[in-house]
Amino acid sequence: MTRKHIHGGDIYRHPNVLDFSSNCNPYGLPKGVKEAAAAALERVQHYPDVSCIQLRKALSIEEQVPMEQILCGNGAADLIFGLVLAKKPKKALVLAPTFAEYQQALETVDCDIRYAYLKESHDFIPDEEVLCQITEDLDMMFFCNPNNPTGVLASQDYVRRIAEKCKAMGVFLVLDECFLDFVEHGEVHTMKPFLEEYPNLFLVKAFTKKYAMPGIRLGYGFSSDKEMLEKVKGVLQPWNVSVIAQEAGVAALKEQDYVRETFEKVREQRKFLWKHLAELSLKLYPSQANYIFFHGPEGLQKKCLEQGIYIRDCSNYEGLGLGFYRIAVRTPEENQALLEIFEKLIGKR
Repeated sequence: MTRKHIHGGDIYRHPNVLDFSSNCNPYGLPKGVKEAAAAALERVQHYPDVSCIQLRKALSIEEQVPMEQILCGNGAADLIFGLVLAKKPKKALVLAPTFAEYQQALETVDCDIRYAYLKESHDFIPDEEVLCQITEDLDMMFFCNPNNPTGVLASQDYVRRIAEKCKAMGVFLVLDECFLDFVEHGEVHTMKPFLEEYPNLFLVKAFTKKYAMPGIRLGYGFSSDKEMLEKVKGVLQPWNVSVIAQEAGVAALKEQDYVRETFEKVREQRKFLWKHLAELSLKLYPSQANYIFFHGPEGLQKKCLEQGIYIRDCSNYEGLGLGFYRIAVRTPEENQALLEIFEKLIGKR
């Protein structure tokens, strides 16, 4: 079954709006990355380095993961689709709701998808029932932490239990930590220290959100299973990471001040937005990422677009229906504009 690709950040269909639908760093691409990308144009007459050596060296230092355990791709989605194509799972477990590209990737190999439906009554927090659904008839499982679109963060202990159960059942686990960098003290939740313990684990990350560079397309992942990494490389198209993307990635990893300063601002603004959204007639769910997930009146996205605000309608996610939305945390001025529109359209409690 072919599904329509619905996503946030579609400014081509929704131009000239304040975009709260895409969860990127609202402070934009760092100056050093812009300069590196522009300078890389002088080298685009050459093929990119198929092994991404300089980028993987820089990632190894930044992420404290051995270089030989790192694989780069044309965005995180490239790696997700590559993993599925390499493994060709016959049956997979996916949470619902969660990032739609897992499902899309699995459908390309006609995989039988089993859903672990998260309960709205429990704020979409994964529980013991998810662990019970990890059985030996599965080939693959996807888990996003913090989850997208809910923003719910699972503890490292819980994720380790998932990894342990997957290992015992012979299930390959794809763990998406793309939004973990935005979580305060996110380093205590990452599964990077356990890559050797769980060779059945592939951990996905990306430059997209952290450095506000979705248009450049640059993702990466970690695994201690070198044979599996070679197999994934074998199904990815050659030269899948451009010269510009590789140079931009190396430059981005030097932007320590940008990351520290902008993340502090985003976390402060998340608290500000949450406080004021809680005063409106909305049901908020416990997001700890750089976005907030909520239930509100049906048709809210359309009404917001009429006011020049673009929010993410989440009704197309498996496990959700009409009235579920996600908004990114943006700058103080933009967040204030959103709140004023919301107060006018929704009203206070």
